[in-house]
Amino acid sequence: MKLASLKEGGRDGTLIVVNRAVTQAVTVPDIAVTMQMALDDWAGISPQLEEVFTGLQSGNINSAFDLDPTQLAAPLPRSYHWADGSAYVTHVELVRKARGADLPASFWTDPLIYMGASDAFIGPCDDILIEDEDWGIDFESEVVVFTDDVPAGISVDGAREHIKLVALVNDVSLRNLIPAELAKQFGFYQSKPWTSFTPVAVTADELGEAWDGSRLHLPLHSTLNGKKIGSPNAGVDMIFDFPRLIHHAAKSRDLMAGTVVGSGTVANVGSKDGSSCLAEIRCLETIANGKPSTPFMRFGDRIEIEMFNQDGLSIFGKIDQVARQYHPPR
Repeated sequence: MKLASLKEGGRDGTLIVVNRAVTQAVTVPDIAVTMQMALDDWAGISPQLEEVFTGLQSGNINSAFDLDPTQLAAPLPRSYHWADGSAYVTHVELVRKARGADLPASFWTDPLIYMGASDAFIGPCDDILIEDEDWGIDFESEVVVFTDDVPAGISVDGAREHIKLVALVNDVSLRNLIPAELAKQFGFYQSKPWTSFTPVAVTADELGEAWDGSRLHLPLHSTLNGKKIGSPNAGVDMIFDFPRLIHHAAKSRDLMAGTVVGSGTVANVGSKDGSSCLAEIRCLETIANGKPSTPFMRFGDRIEIEMFNQDGLSIFGKIDQVARQYHPPR
């Protein structure tokens, strides 16, 4: 099934069940008002949502309405926990190579994860609001999963059973703010504004054979100002799969229902199918030519992120955003 959240209903939105084509939806207030409510009792609530989804697909729900992506919040408008990994180590290796740094051997055996801002996620068509272009605006196309409650110390095999929904995100990065933050050796903060999500999050059965329980084996398409930037396969070169990332994140504490775990920027060795961020392109240019030539995003630039199934159907709907200047209060 496919689930989304309308912007109405307060900061946590209003949960809706969406049809497979991502064109129609229905509210389900008698089952769960919000996505977080559904995830809090997934075992009890998800079968009821599945029944509504089946009725929506068969055209048996009179209260269905046409879906407008601009009216959607993120499927989970805010989360108790957003843990973003860097599962495609080839991406990290390339970034370090471009600045002449070696990749520690441990990066291939021990996942990198940071905790991002989860007090608010933004919808698929919401503007990317940034105060200054010189901060180096970049998109990052990723796959994410939502979990139910995960006990501390969960095994990798056990972690697989706690993946309940899958989606895509644009994990926006402000590249020119990152070096100073990392130099403090305390992680990202100012360099990571709000993350945007696809219109819907889906259960694993919607992914068919492309989902193996750990990875999503489909190309992830990123298009900037109408130009294809890349479509690397999310199931290829993912060194740390989602159960491994969840296992790592839950080493010393429980993860609460509604935890969102990200793959990091999707990347394939050799970048033969392009990239999922501008930073990677700039690294390749630096290695080849001594300096980058591709600029970061400017105000007015439009980024589209999408994934299609084997029949050409958009699985999650499209992230379709424009970078705009933010004018803070004075």
